[in-house]
Amino acid sequence: MYSKEYFNKEFDRNKIEEKINDPFNLSYHISPITGWLNDPNGLCQVDGTYHIYYQADPLHAIRKNIIWGHVTTKDFINYNYHEPFIFADTSLDKDGAYSGSAFIIDGKINFFYTGNVKYPGNYDYINDGRDHNTIKIVSEDGFSYDKKELILSNDDYPKDLTRHVRDPKIYEEDGNYYLFLGARDKNDKGKVIVYESKDLEEFSYHMEITTNYAFGYMWECPDFFEIDGKKFLMVSPQGLKSEEFKYQNIYQSGYFPIDIDLKAKAYRLGEFVELDYGFDFYAPQTFEDESGRRILIGWMGMPDASYTNPTVKNNWQHALTLPRELKTRDNKLLQKPIKEIESLRKEKIEIKKHLEYFIDQFEFLAEGINEEFEINLRYDAKLTYKDQILSLKLGRCGYGRDKRKIRIEKIDNISIYSDTSSVEIFINDGQYVMTSRVYSEKSLFKSSIIGTLYEMDNIKWEKKF
Repeated sequence: MYSKEYFNKEFDRNKIEEKINDPFNLSYHISPITGWLNDPNGLCQVDGTYHIYYQADPLHAIRKNIIWGHVTTKDFINYNYHEPFIFADTSLDKDGAYSGSAFIIDGKINFFYTGNVKYPGNYDYINDGRDHNTIKIVSEDGFSYDKKELILSNDDYPKDLTRHVRDPKIYEEDGNYYLFLGARDKNDKGKVIVYESKDLEEFSYHMEITTNYAFGYMWECPDFFEIDGKKFLMVSPQGLKSEEFKYQNIYQSGYFPIDIDLKAKAYRLGEFVELDYGFDFYAPQTFEDESGRRILIGWMGMPDASYTNPTVKNNWQHALTLPRELKTRDNKLLQKPIKEIESLRKEKIEIKKHLEYFIDQFEFLAEGINEEFEINLRYDAKLTYKDQILSLKLGRCGYGRDKRKIRIEKIDNISIYSDTSSVEIFINDGQYVMTSRVYSEKSLFKSSIIGTLYEMDNIKWEKKF
């Protein structure tokens, strides 16, 4: 178990300084105060404060057991790091407080998450030896709660499923609450199962959503939402076969446009679209803030990847992406960093073609491109567009990351957000995105197209525990 008492005993605050002084420490992204970070969880806004939770192991840079880390902000510029929110401290979640989400009703935050339990013995931990419990907690303020309540266990899930059923997300429609869970069946087919409730207490099995063709063995981190009258099912499928221009990572994250009648249990899935074509993007989660924006945050990492991160030596690993506002066009999602990020802009530089700029913390914007180009993001990190193929190539700075590419018929505009050890590239108003960690000791920006470059300031943060 990973209790609050264990955390307070073992947490070494001196390692915070090691992380701060790491030359690859990110300047305007959320990363762990120490240790490990993965999936964003429980994203919500309450009374003007954004709560960003995430999978965390503050004691280890390579995860051993998982709890929920917690960061808050009112403006996405000034952040507070808080004591971990959910600990793995009961028989329901003793081997990890896994991913989940938040749903606000009557001023209270209802959190649903997966409690992981692994039994000692000779098990495959897919069909046997594991429990994935759906657990609920209720919080008045996002910082504390009274109890953990078991909502669903593996005994409540359909009998054709493996023990891998996790990552609950709530959606409300016409007074009914629907709980979406990612699942893997015994034939190694990925799917989402849906439960229905009238009160967020008692849930009954409602339906499943899957493809009528093979599409991965497990669908993690489901999300279901509506924008501009169009509905989308977001999942992170595992087990897709890599292709030249698609599914280039070990696991993927994307969405299906979906026509669905939840009451009638009828649906039709559109074509799956990847959300990001870079090396480091997985397990995104969305939420609607108090101004009505649909905001996405993803894990800037990749499970089971062959590449590495040198930050491990300073006792931390991974980060979250910039918060991205989602919009739709032609039944597709567009991603763009939220407007608050513009507040980090400092000096403005009008870029001249092929001139070298020694900077790695910047935002670069170019519009009306309509030509092939080559952009150096670091000495050994290059973005090229030639013969309708956009390629991101990394050398030693990739630490095993090599090349990712997208076929794009025409590029009209591009925006690049480069931090100390990351790049996020948005093409054609965010129709295509590439996210990657980069670890280069030599900064260099050089472009064959003109554009505007802004140096970027650091976010500000305080430790509140």
